[in-house]
Amino acid sequence: MLVEMLLLLVVFGAAMAGGHSQPAPGSCSFESHTCEYTSDPDYSPWSLHSEGHFVAVEEDGGPGSGEDSPQTRAQSSAARGVLLSPLLELDEWSCLRLVYQVSVEGSLDVLLRSEGQSFDRPLWSTKAPSESWLISSVDLSNTTQPFRVVIDGASGAAAGSSVSLFEIHISPGYCLECNFEESHLCGYSNQWNANVNWYVGGVQLRDNDLSPDHAPRNHTGHFMHVDSVHAVTFQEVAKLVSPMTTAPMSGCLSFQYQRSEARGNLFSVYTRDRLGQYQELWRAAPESQEPGEWEPVQVDLKAPYSVQVVFEVAFSSPRGGHVAVDDISFSPQFCSADTEPTFDPSLGSCDFEKGLCGYGQGHSAPWRRLTVKPNIFRNGDHTTGAGSFLLAHSQLGPRSGYVSRLVGPSLPTNTEFCLRFYFSLRGFSQTEQALSVYLQQGLVQQKIWTQGEKSRGIWIQGDVSFTTSSPSKVVFVSVCRSLWDCGSVALDDISLDLGQCELGTGLLLGPAQCDFELGFCGYSQDRHSDDADWNRRRGPTPTSYTGPRGDHTTGLGYYVHLEASPLLPGQSARLRSPSLRGSRGPQCLIFYFHMYGSGTGRLSVHVDEGGDVRRLWESEGERSMGWLRAALQYQSDRRHQIVFEATRGSSVRSDIAIDDIKLESGPCSAVEDLDVRGHSNDLE
Repeated sequence: MLVEMLLLLVVFGAAMAGGHSQPAPGSCSFESHTCEYTSDPDYSPWSLHSEGHFVAVEEDGGPGSGEDSPQTRAQSSAARGVLLSPLLELDEWSCLRLVYQVSVEGSLDVLLRSEGQSFDRPLWSTKAPSESWLISSVDLSNTTQPFRVVIDGASGAAAGSSVSLFEIHISPGYCLECNFEESHLCGYSNQWNANVNWYVGGVQLRDNDLSPDHAPRNHTGHFMHVDSVHAVTFQEVAKLVSPMTTAPMSGCLSFQYQRSEARGNLFSVYTRDRLGQYQELWRAAPESQEPGEWEPVQVDLKAPYSVQVVFEVAFSSPRGGHVAVDDISFSPQFCSADTEPTFDPSLGSCDFEKGLCGYGQGHSAPWRRLTVKPNIFRNGDHTTGAGSFLLAHSQLGPRSGYVSRLVGPSLPTNTEFCLRFYFSLRGFSQTEQALSVYLQQGLVQQKIWTQGEKSRGIWIQGDVSFTTSSPSKVVFVSVCRSLWDCGSVALDDISLDLGQCELGTGLLLGPAQCDFELGFCGYSQDRHSDDADWNRRRGPTPTSYTGPRGDHTTGLGYYVHLEASPLLPGQSARLRSPSLRGSRGPQCLIFYFHMYGSGTGRLSVHVDEGGDVRRLWESEGERSMGWLRAALQYQSDRRHQIVFEATRGSSVRSDIAIDDIKLESGPCSAVEDLDVRGHSNDLE
């Protein structure tokens, strides 16, 4: 969290800076105009406050003269404004910094709008209110495509709610980089401690054993420093924290530092992820330099997920001396040519559509790769509903004691991973040994996950985080005691990512993307021209022999469905996406649908272009007892909505469900659209 002292520097400390880097196009201080930023006319306007030199979106105080009466407060309503930058072309990595404030309640989102695409890519978001100005930093990776920065601010309905922008600053380079000459300190912040803290330093500290800014011939520059004079307890710690990275990056982190007393303090540099987990990058040696001399440091940084860089100094007493840091920079090339590149986790991922990928089986009882056509008796695979998956113990002989082992590719040492996969219990009985996951390091195997969910016949997501201490392999193990006591299990969609699994939760979703785990994601019911609503539900639907038994996302989460039992044949429900801009190129709409039941009606997808409605896709009748994937390619050069319409069939066994909607730019791949209607139960 930013310390109030540093926040005040943002607003009042411009005179402190010894020099200012030239801002890139798209920067604006809003002192007297909006620098070609414009408000989207479809939303509330951002207002320029001439006295305060900022722009804001404020809650509507309701009708009347603006008096703060109880009636006015009761009639206040939320307001949403979208601010668009001029068209930008940045061919090198850049950093966007916002000085902003969310008062009382509201939200602020930063998105990237590429020319010709119908949806914006989310970069950063906050809903946290504050009583003062804050700084946020957003990495803009280099691109050859022109784009606009989209600032989407929404004030809450509570009285006094507003979202304000004091400054937008775009500059070349990475957001981690800083020479501390600018008043905003590049978004670096001091993690407050009652006794020891980082402060802005300069030439006035020369008499305190700290030499001036290390830059050549610069005797008026600034740096960050911390001293031990107020340290009270043993191991007093001061932390200087960088902005959180918002894009994957790997390369060489460089900085300069100096210490006045090498033995009186411990100086270290860490990364800290969104979960608060630390990983040490570098530590100063006890006698690494002459006191007062600036020392250059280079250290490799691998950040495939969002991290902060933390400069930490621990003092053992008030005589621990001083530490200063300056000129933090980053290069996309590693410091040493011998550094191994960041491991590609996709090497450990597999959907088994084209084989076993990098997985092997050794000499154990084999996992069989199978394909089940959509049918009303058995689920197909998890990927598409009609693709391939692995099945253990599908062919048993007279002897007992079968063990099926699936061994993954080699993983590097000292790396944190998240393993996700889907399994489905399909045996005669559900033993505790149906599926386990081991981490094999040399000759040692450590169990890191075991199957606990007992539900049969649905795909359930499993996940586990682990860290390798030596070269390792992931091993999936299924044990079958006998023909009548066999935990036969299916396996599909293995994915491997860097970092803990919790880092994948709470990520920003694209427009029209929804798994319904936290709500409807901006999708809305059509209450004017249909007969019912889509219901959000988890688990099976109320009517037997129709509807899904679990969602597609995890097997235990939420989906939306048409509940047929209270409706008459032919009645329908429509679900509308958020409004989408037109695009010159094709778009691909991907979703999963479930149509199981002897009386199943019809599911159709439409594009509504301001009242001009055209049908993209339709499926009618019972299709499968499992989830099927559909991918629809379409093009619309006007503002539009996607409409899902489910129609009740001839009987109450007509529940229809959808889940995991995603919209992608560009054409659908050739294998995406599955329109198979066979009711076979063949294994291929």
